[in-house]
Amino acid sequence: MNQKLVHISILVDDYDEAIEFYTQKLDFDLISDEKLSETKRWVLVKPKGQGDCSILLAKAEGDTQKKYVGNQTGGRVFLFLRTDNFDRDFANLKKQNVNIIRQPSDESYGRVTVFEDLYGNKWDLIEYK
Repeated sequence: MNQKLVHISILVDDYDEAIEFYTQKLDFDLISDEKLSETKRWVLVKPKGQGDCSILLAKAEGDTQKKYVGNQTGGRVFLFLRTDNFDRDFANLKKQNVNIIRQPSDESYGRVTVFEDLYGNKWDLIEYK
């Protein structure tokens, strides 16, 4: 059997502001932005150097989905962004005024910080030992 995770969906309020955040502030690549209907687009972004897995920016529709924008995991860290240069990427987060939730710390597995995306989803930035 050969399976792999190819997309992770994140609920967003607005496609264009989400694209701007991920491509400008986190320096992700925009992989796809296709119009599917008058209200729906297929928008994929991914970190530079990432293999096949990308993030699908999904515009929330209706009250139920809208209430989960920014809180898809009940306040826990949602995504884990591995880096090959923690200092470079942490400096970029600060330069881009990304909200840092927990300052960098050295743990048994590596160096880590917690930050929020534009909607409040929590991310770990990690450089493993």
